[in-house]
Order: sequence, then C-alpha cells, then structure tokens
Amino acid sequence: MFVRSTTIDGDPAAIDAGITHVRDSILPTVTAMDGCLGMALVVDRESGRGIATTAWDSEQSMLATAASVMPMRNRATEIFGGPATVEEWEVAVMHRDHTSTPGACCRITWTSATDMDGVGDMWRSTVLPRVETMEGFCSASFLIDRGRGRTCGTVVFDSREALEGSREAAASIREQAAREADVQFLDVAEFELALAHLRLPELV
Repeated sequence: MFVRSTTIDGDPAAIDAGITHVRDSILPTVTAMDGCLGMALVVDRESGRGIATTAWDSEQSMLATAASVMPMRNRATEIFGGPATVEEWEVAVMHRDHTSTPGACCRITWTSATDMDGVGDMWRSTVLPRVETMEGFCSASFLIDRGRGRTCGTVVFDSREALEGSREAAASIREQAAREADVQFLDVAEFELALAHLRLPELV
C-alpha cells in the first residue's frame, strides 16, 4: 500500500474554507478513483499548515492518478493560501485500535534513516507497543520513502487533551530511538484531524 501526502503551508484564516473544499470537492472525486483507499486531512490552525493524504492499493494506482489530481491540488493551494509540497510513501505499519471521532488529534514525526527495513522493524516492535498504551490512543501508521531515506510516523488520539498528555512519553520514545537506531529527527508537529476517511487495512 502507498500514500501521497500534500502539505500546504497556508493562511491560518483560510483553514475552515480549505477543510470545506477538501471535504466537498476533493474527497468524493479522489475516493472514486481506481485503487483509492481513502483520504485524510490534518490541519494546524495556528500555523495554517495542512496535510492531505490519499491512500492507494498499489504504487501503480498512485502514480496513475498523478496528472488527474494536479488541478485539484492547484485549486486547494489557492483556497488554503499557500504553496504545496508533494511526497509519496510506502506504508510499512498501519494499526487501528478504533475509529476516530470528532475532536481527534495527531502527532506526526518525520525522520531520516539509512536502514528503512530496520527502522520499520523497530517502529513495529518497540514504538507501536508503547504508543498503544497511551491514554486515548486511536491509531498509528508508519510510512517510508526508500529513495530519500525518510520516514513519517503518525499517532492519532481521541482528543486534544490526550494528545497533550502524551507529549512526555512521546519525547521519551524519540530519545530511545535516537540512541538505539540510526535515525535523525527532522520535525515533530501536532494537528487536528479534520477529515478521517482512510480505509487502510491492518499492516503490523
């Protein structure tokens, strides 16, 4: 399974308009495409940053839609009020304890690494069991980009309070990963889960 993520560094004042546009115009169009396994959107209302993620049953399905989604992406950047960065990932881990509900939030962590399979195994065997025990845990995914040597881990919580309450434990996990695995942390950010329509099956 593969995903395409589109990050837009937009205008905080345009977040609600952007969410509405993605929900009403982009979501139904993209999810009707062959091989699509759903779509999600996370936003940071303070910075204006939004990340839209579409999931695909194969790399071929994802690549086949590249030209079709470009006009939609261009329109989204106009509404969000900022430029877009597109990345493509392989899904290494996907685990869902339960379906998210309104008010869910997430923490996304980006790293660089040299051993993609090794880092994936570490995330599956060490990180996932720890985040599963956190109060309000909902789901987790781990994505890899073998070509660029980058990873992206997302943990979803039931509420903003649960997300904030997990910060200390999450920092401890990152410290352990930095000591025991060949990874460099590039960014850590927290978001509101604005749209949650991914249908990725379990992959652990």
